[in-house]
Amino acid sequence: MMESRAVKTQEPRGPSSGRVITVVFLALLIDLLGFTLILPLFPSILDHYSTSGDQLYGTFQRAVDWFATLVGVPPERRYNSVLFGGLIGSVFSLLQFLCSPLTGAASDYVGRRKALLITAVGLIASYALWAMSRSFGVFLLSRVVGGLSKGNVSLCTAIIADLPDIKSRSKGMAMIGVAFSLGFTIGPMIGAYFAVNAAAGELFYVRPAILALILSVADLIFIFLLLPETLPKENRVSSVMAGFQEASDLLSPIALFRFSAVTRRRDSPSNESLQNLRVLGLVYFLYLFLFSGLEYTLSFLTHQRFQFNSMQQGKMFFFIGITMALIQGGYARRIKPGNEIAAVKRAMVLLIPAFVLIGWADGMVLLGLGVLLYSFAAAIVVPCLSSLVSAYGSASQKGTVMGILRSLGALARAVGPILSATLYWLAGAELCFSMCAVCFLIPVLYLRRIKEQPKTE
Repeated sequence: MMESRAVKTQEPRGPSSGRVITVVFLALLIDLLGFTLILPLFPSILDHYSTSGDQLYGTFQRAVDWFATLVGVPPERRYNSVLFGGLIGSVFSLLQFLCSPLTGAASDYVGRRKALLITAVGLIASYALWAMSRSFGVFLLSRVVGGLSKGNVSLCTAIIADLPDIKSRSKGMAMIGVAFSLGFTIGPMIGAYFAVNAAAGELFYVRPAILALILSVADLIFIFLLLPETLPKENRVSSVMAGFQEASDLLSPIALFRFSAVTRRRDSPSNESLQNLRVLGLVYFLYLFLFSGLEYTLSFLTHQRFQFNSMQQGKMFFFIGITMALIQGGYARRIKPGNEIAAVKRAMVLLIPAFVLIGWADGMVLLGLGVLLYSFAAAIVVPCLSSLVSAYGSASQKGTVMGILRSLGALARAVGPILSATLYWLAGAELCFSMCAVCFLIPVLYLRRIKEQPKTE
């Protein structure tokens, strides 16, 4: 009896799940506050470079003008700024698509904490470049460095995926959703405030850039001091090559959809689990492809139909962010393990009337109702799908699996907005929103192929 007690006390104990969730939530929130400071400044930054005679900006501007003429966008500065901002956003998402699975695979070898610290250093460099930028080329370089360093989000989901029980993973994924909602709600307002209150003779974006730099440094210190390592050395892959397998598995879209980087390992999931994982990856991509496109064109609709200015747009997205944070912090994190697929199906079906109402709204009541339904449904889907995917793969594969999932999402966000904007201007808001809304039935039908929920590990 005494011997068994002695053995029990010597067993290694991992970090507390509650502590890990809290630290990841706060670290991601700090990161997202810095990341979102720039969002309301994009139109003004682009206007600034358009009047500065910057040659690189002029080259990009001619490409955007060509696309606007091709799809019939009215020659108005506001639309041009949204299109230009969307192009830069697509480049940023494309870089995430390339980087997320590589970062996740690297963390399977070096550990989550070390990989997260490396990405934090990259983000510090990107904000430093932004603060010093006086030309469009340097500004664009800062976005490129930032995009390559944004694998930290997939690392946060991998850390939550390392937690030992599915209930903690579900709660952790919901809290990541809360961090996103709060960051995208509060950050833009702070960025706009500091830009408006710039000193005389000072470039309006310098103070937000310096604040983003300070937040990124604080995040690095916070992670270094408080984040425990959740992937023990005995659960890591044995070498760098084993972590990356073949580069094509992590960079080819076809290989990503097939989760090939996972199947090549000795401890790969069973055929049934792998099939479920591929279905979930496809559903995640289709959902974000449709959702990000309609989310992007929403600003066109509200400006064109209701003459929303930047402040009114900001208030609308503030309402969306607060609603999503409340739903994720309340209802979403209390969804019981085993009920995630049913919750995702209900949320996606709810998006159909939500976007139809928005597309056909002729007044603020219908628009508000559509936005409310949209916010509720959007708060459910990504946390639940992330929680489902986190249950697959061995301990040494979690980083790769979650990195591939984030990469598929980034790919969807890179192509969805451009295609949706094209459909919006060629076919009109009503047809665009209605067609895309009905298409949410496609991922719902794919979810029917998953016969069993992933088992608790």
